[in-house]
Amino acid sequence: MIKILAVLGTRPEAIKLAPVIRELERRGGFDVRVCVTAQHRQLLDPMLDLFGIRPDYDLDVMSDDQSPTDVTVAVLSGLTRILRDEDPDWVLVQGDTTTTMAGGLGAFHHGSRIAHVEAGLRTFDHRDPWPEEMNRRVAGVVAELHFAPTPAGAENLHREGVPAERVFVTGNTVIDALQIVAAMPFDPTGTVLDGIPLEGKRLVVATMHRRDTSRKTIRQICQAIVRVAAAHDDVHIVCPVHPNPNVHSTVHELLGDSPNVTLLPPLEYQPMIWLLRRCHFVITDSGGLQEEATAIGKPVLVVRGTTERAEGVAAGTAQLVGTDKDEIEAAAARLLSDAALYERMAKPIDAYGTGDAARQIVDTLAAHHGSNARP
Repeated sequence: MIKILAVLGTRPEAIKLAPVIRELERRGGFDVRVCVTAQHRQLLDPMLDLFGIRPDYDLDVMSDDQSPTDVTVAVLSGLTRILRDEDPDWVLVQGDTTTTMAGGLGAFHHGSRIAHVEAGLRTFDHRDPWPEEMNRRVAGVVAELHFAPTPAGAENLHREGVPAERVFVTGNTVIDALQIVAAMPFDPTGTVLDGIPLEGKRLVVATMHRRDTSRKTIRQICQAIVRVAAAHDDVHIVCPVHPNPNVHSTVHELLGDSPNVTLLPPLEYQPMIWLLRRCHFVITDSGGLQEEATAIGKPVLVVRGTTERAEGVAAGTAQLVGTDKDEIEAAAARLLSDAALYERMAKPIDAYGTGDAARQIVDTLAAHHGSNARP
């Protein structure tokens, strides 16, 4: 029996680790424990419920105005006892959150082997995104198995000196999650999606949430949204608003009374996928949305200076537009007025996987158990 401890703390981690946890439990031969740090409590719990994940441990580290340092200290402190009691063969971490970094570091100190899901993403700018770029680099240093979502991620790891036999290109587990959720029944009646105009309107989904996004940048993005909504009567912009105080207050200040704009609370995964499937295109700084939207054929305008998801840009389904309001407005206007451009961008791509990443990851964990004994 191979003992696995999955450590996660945020909504994206839950979405992207859920297919792996489900596959581990389905297979047999694995003793799976789940530890949530609850780095983002209110966004995490609905994802756990959706995928039927029942945590064995809950560190409950979330507090008001917590910094990455606060999260790191709390996770390392809480995880130490769990690692001692469970003594897992493998600790599974995902992505680039502070939970990911601290979980990997704690497992390394304990002597457990670490498997990093969604490994190798890089912008090569340690300040953009912050702190995610350094979080994933630290996770990459301590990990023994690296599950890269794309060949580009694997190549980044090779350049950093990770041996080829420890790197596996699996696709991104978000595509597995997307397919799982798409197969679930969902009725928007009676939800926050009621009242969103679907007839005679082109819907645009706009999100912004990153910790490193300044108030000035959020204002620029919001001002572009106001302009786009005002200039196109047949467009309605839907903004699920992240609870990050910097984001929430600024978005409500600038967009709260704007015509053709609907502000929503953070959406659970089913309504978000429902909305994505019906939208015209997406404006976002989210990494996960870049993957999900392009997988279902929705153009994405990425409101960041860099992106670690270069595959969508290379395929022509995503465009890096920066954070200047004039550039964002111009890019949106082109997508709304240029049918040929829209047609080129609105094509589903499989650059981020085909939905079997979890199977490949579990196969690899099983195959590597017993090799290279723990310290």
